[in-house]
Amino acid sequence: MAVREYETKRRGEAPEDAAGSGDGSIAAGRGHLDLPFLVLTLIMLAIGVVMILSASFARAYYTQGDPMRYFMRQTGFAGLGVALMLITSRVRVSMFRRAALPVMILSIVLLAIVPVVGAKINGARRWIDLGVTTFQPSEIAKLAEILLFSSMICAFKKRMRTFKYGVAPFVVVVALLVALLYIEPHISASVIVVAIAAIMMFAGGTRLRWFAACGALLAGGAYLTVTRFAYASERITAWLDPESVSGDQGYQIIQSLYAIGSGGLFGLGLGQGRQKYLYLPMEHNDYIFSVYCEELGFIGAILVLALFAMLIIRGYWLALHARDRFGSLVVTGITSLLALQVFLNIAVVTNMLPSTGISLPFFSYGGTALLLQLFEMGIILAISREIPVSGTG
Repeated sequence: MAVREYETKRRGEAPEDAAGSGDGSIAAGRGHLDLPFLVLTLIMLAIGVVMILSASFARAYYTQGDPMRYFMRQTGFAGLGVALMLITSRVRVSMFRRAALPVMILSIVLLAIVPVVGAKINGARRWIDLGVTTFQPSEIAKLAEILLFSSMICAFKKRMRTFKYGVAPFVVVVALLVALLYIEPHISASVIVVAIAAIMMFAGGTRLRWFAACGALLAGGAYLTVTRFAYASERITAWLDPESVSGDQGYQIIQSLYAIGSGGLFGLGLGQGRQKYLYLPMEHNDYIFSVYCEELGFIGAILVLALFAMLIIRGYWLALHARDRFGSLVVTGITSLLALQVFLNIAVVTNMLPSTGISLPFFSYGGTALLLQLFEMGIILAISREIPVSGTG
């Protein structure tokens, strides 16, 4: 019933953006995009691409015979991503609301076929191979969740405080996504999907008492995951005592801490790191921040964390000043997704948390992931264009 009513509301309230016009998908004559957010995004992207060159050339030469292989691919995707971001920033916000349900359906279909046709890497089927590149449908699912939940919250309005509207339909969607991710298995994506759902529901007005009940269910699910999947329990052991684990898990954490520790206050210098010479696994992907710390030191780490913090704070500022509730919720969701990924990645490489397999936005190698991240930044910029002039600053 709630889903049927949401669909009716979705069709009827599509013109909620007063500045929007009918079916126009590309905006013309609208306000300026938010320059501080754009500049911060481009700065983070530039630093990330440079670090890909430094972190990847040894492995690229060893595995591909071309030390520039990963850097050139990432640079190409970065250029495409910036173009995509700027094009997306011209799209009317109402189009994202109309696309919410179709994108969610697409992500569910892709997640469902991954176990059948997906490429198996490191014991898990999380990727679909497109020939020229691979992508993880879980990345699309995260954005689909944000768009759909934002639209549902706007449709249900004050009824978000009831179980029928404010809890049940959201739990059904999350349970379906987590079940599909569980099959791959992709625990880190499941954690983010659940966390984003909680943030969106809280922002939407769901009563706090329902979070306690859902928390108990999640605790039970976490216990089953750790006890059922051997690799999950191994990660916990490696986190608590990496030297006691003989496999890759403990070795990776130890090498990461070596890299961070050897960087000291000012680092060894850009390009002068040692752990990237095939000592540290995934040095140009999930553990690229370790290489960054080794080469640019504590001061460099604080600088990049400050830039991430400024980008995230600006995102929340835009959410507070968005023209309508849908735009505000979408910016809140995307910004929270960015913040979660940054926190979890850095917590893992510093051994504050068990290994999760979460990449660092704008830094970690991965073309399609970078394209999607910049597309999400484009959505925020599109929403910033519709902020009234008096609300900008």
